[in-house]
Formats: sequence, structure tokens, C-alpha cells
Amino acid sequence: MSSAIKDNSIVNEKIIEDATCTFCGCCCDDITLTVDLDKKVITKAKDACVLGKAWFLNHVIEDKPIARIDGKEVTLDEAIEEAAQNLIDAKFPIVYGLSDTICEAQRQVVPIVDDIGGTIDTTTSVCHGPSGMAFQGVGEPSMTLGEVKNRADFVMYWGGNPAEAHPRHFSRYAVTPKGMFIPNGKDDRTVVIVDVRQTKTAGVADIFVQVKPGKDFELLWILRGAVKGIEVPENVEEITGVSRELVIDLVNKMKNCKYGVIFFGMGLTMTRGRHFNSGALMALATDLNEFTHFVAKPARGHGNVTGADNVVSWQTGYPFGVNFSRGYPRFNPGEFTTVDTLTRGEADAAMIIASDPVANFPKPAIDHLKSDKCKLISIDTKQTPTSEAAHVSIQTSTYGINTGGTVYRMDDVPISLRPAFDSPFPGDLEVLTKLRKRVNKLAKEKNRPYATSKYI
Repeated sequence: MSSAIKDNSIVNEKIIEDATCTFCGCCCDDITLTVDLDKKVITKAKDACVLGKAWFLNHVIEDKPIARIDGKEVTLDEAIEEAAQNLIDAKFPIVYGLSDTICEAQRQVVPIVDDIGGTIDTTTSVCHGPSGMAFQGVGEPSMTLGEVKNRADFVMYWGGNPAEAHPRHFSRYAVTPKGMFIPNGKDDRTVVIVDVRQTKTAGVADIFVQVKPGKDFELLWILRGAVKGIEVPENVEEITGVSRELVIDLVNKMKNCKYGVIFFGMGLTMTRGRHFNSGALMALATDLNEFTHFVAKPARGHGNVTGADNVVSWQTGYPFGVNFSRGYPRFNPGEFTTVDTLTRGEADAAMIIASDPVANFPKPAIDHLKSDKCKLISIDTKQTPTSEAAHVSIQTSTYGINTGGTVYRMDDVPISLRPAFDSPFPGDLEVLTKLRKRVNKLAKEKNRPYATSKYI
């Protein structure tokens, strides 16, 4: 901490080294923050990308009530009591979000859902949910980003645009950094971009592969066949939009590299084919391991969406869309995922944690969320259309800026957060811990058969 004279006034500053940016799944943990302790703002974010700077420098503590019920300010305990009663009285309650909060808070949610016999779902169900399904079908040839930096001489991005979505992915991990076995950085790597159109990411490519929209699965399966020694069909360009010569050249480069990696985005998972696309890509990586070392990984978006999947998985056995109405976890995307549950009008209570479905869900789902048929509970770090529409709204502090804890990087590596300054709002962990205890007590009072607190 230091004092500096600026504009004829003394500014109390604090420097936070090795802070973690939780904007995207890269979770860059080498940021140096300069904090104005008097104004409670971050004035500098050294080494952060354009998205990270916006995340840190635009963070302002709003003068808002901590808790509201139907727009009226109440105490935090009153809001927790109302939320607990709404959840315990509901016949089909759902909990959704979790991707922008710490793992310690996420782990409080599963016992809540177990006690109320509800459904827990993360934002994965609307992004890389198909990849989660594919993992269970074909496995995941995984790695850490550190391995990629130090070893990968073949890097492929499929159906993603990291130049805009993960700006430091190139410079920290996959394209330009010099590694232990990649001493010349990009000069030692072959970078391939596969997409349906030219993006900013394509600018770094040694090879750009433009596939026809909706033909990812066909191209992946042709690549798999070529890797196995099956002749590439003459009409491959007619089918996929990619020339036969390029497919053959690509397969040769993949089979002859020393360490290959494929990062894939929502262009693969949110198009025709969905989990079949993800499964085919990971099966391709597995096939290539007969010839060299090859891995694949989804490029995750939200700061701790990977953590949400990990926490829900080790507590329930499944990453998202998990229902407890029978007293044990059941996984069935399409039945228990939030968009589907709301669109069908089934949920009569919905607790949304660090997410804003009212701003981006399909209209039928939004209409049900905002209707009298569904008690909406919002726990978020800021005012959103969801929190404004909520019956119970609780505002919390921001993870990584105001509170510490643990997040998972997109490669499943846990990272500890270093908060910059305190907030007048409670943390997610405090709120969800109180809510868990109150829900569990109510469940026992109502003789719910599964109110065992076995996850505590």
C-alpha cells in the first residue's frame, strides 16, 4: 500500500500482483492491479487484455439495496427466509447459472437442490453442454494449457474465435509463446483455423479451412477415416467445401506432428450435430494418438463455468441438467435443462445465480420466468433484467475483485483469487451458505426424506 500525490491530493493506492481476471475461461492470473482505496476503484490493470481491462476498470460499487422483495428493500435475512420458503414450497424448483461465482459457493448449491427435490443446471447447458455429453460417450483426451505452451507444435482452433473471445489465448498459451520444447514460438508451430467464415482469428492461421455451414461432422468423419488409412472421397469438396488436397495435407501434418491440440468452440456445439460434432472431434484426437500425442479441449467462455461443471460433477456425477425429484441425481438434457423446463412452463420456482436468462433466453422461457406461475429468485453481483424481474433479489460482491476463492481455468486447473478491495455487499458463499442451512432446516421440519445434509 502506498500514498501518492495526484492533482494536489493524496491518493491511497494498493498494488495487487498476480491478480486473476475472471472475465473469460483463460482466467489469466498474472495481472497487476492498481487500486484507489479512497474511491474503491481499480485504476490500472497491467497485462490485462481489452476484455480484462473492461472487467476491472469498469467495476463500480453501486449504491443499491443488498436485498429486495418485490422491489421493496428488506434485510438479507428476510430475503433468505423468503427465498428458502419459495424453494421448499415449490413442486418443481430449478436452480440455474453458477458460472460467475467461486467453487466454494457452487458447492453449497447441490445440497440445496437435493433438499428441495429440484433441478440444478449451469450455463453449460446453453453453450458447451453437447461437449459434456460427448465426454461421457467418447472420453476427453485432455491436457493443461501449460503443456500446450511448452510442447504443442500443431495447434488447431475449430468453430471458435479466440482473437475476440479469449484475446490472450494466443499470446499466453497456444500460438506465440516460447516453450520448453518450442523455443521459437510461432515459428515452431503449425496453426490451423477451421470455421465457416473468415474471422479475426483466421489472421494468425498458417492454414485456414473454410467448412460449409452444418458440415463439421462430415469433415471430422472424413478426417477420421483418412487417419485410419481410408481413402479421402473424390467429392469431399462438394460435401464439406474443403478440397481433397487440403484434407490429405492436413491429415499428414496432424499425424506427423510431435504434440497436437484442438481447441473447439460453440461453432461446433451449437450447430447441427451438437454432441455428435464434439464426440467426432475428440474421437479424431483419440485416433491420432496411435501415431503421435494429440489432445482436445473446449474453449470455455465464462470465468468459472469449468468450475461449475467440476463441482456439480463431483457432487452428483453429472455436469449440468441434474434432477433430484426422486431423491437421487438424474441427468437428462432436454428434459431437465433450464431453457426446456421454462419453455414448457414446468418450473414453479427458479433461483438464478450470477446469470441473466431474462436478457437472452427464448421468449417463451422469459415469459414463464416473469409470470406469476414462477417465483423468481436472483442472486447476482449487479442489477440485470433478471434481478429487476425477480420476486426476491439479492446483490452480492464480485468474485476476483471483492472476494477470494477458487476458480477453474478452461483446462480444469484450479486457481486462487486475490481480491482487490472489500465490498459492502455479501459474497455468494455467505449468502448461499445461509440459504443452504435455512433450506435444510425447513426440509427437516417438513420431514423431507432426503434432507440429510450429506454434502456439507
